[in-house]
Amino acid sequence: MGKAYNVMAATCPSRTVLHRIGARWTVFVVNALDDGPRRFTELKAHIQGITPKVLTETLRTLEADGLVERTDYPENPPRVEYGLTPLGRSLLEPLRAVRAWAEQHVPDIEAARARHEERASLGTL
Repeated sequence: MGKAYNVMAATCPSRTVLHRIGARWTVFVVNALDDGPRRFTELKAHIQGITPKVLTETLRTLEADGLVERTDYPENPPRVEYGLTPLGRSLLEPLRAVRAWAEQHVPDIEAARARHEERASLGTL
């Protein structure tokens, strides 16, 4: 039987994994690669608001974690594509669930924020 991990334990390595999955741009990059490999410029255009520096850092981190693979094609001009590994693809299902939840509950969250702001402005918090 494998080692038991507990994300609630301060020194558990699963915290690093959860932190990586929860990192701001990881969800967007993994989702952007759902349909197959993409070039850097395609990823940047698809993920609105991401800077080239942050995209580079995110791709490198995801590659180091085994979620993304970089393929260099010996062409002129050189071509590089990024795609999900089988491990990265296994992350798609839980991320789809989180994405669907987020998109479904936008009105609920916005309404709760508005109520909170109203109470704050009235000094009833």
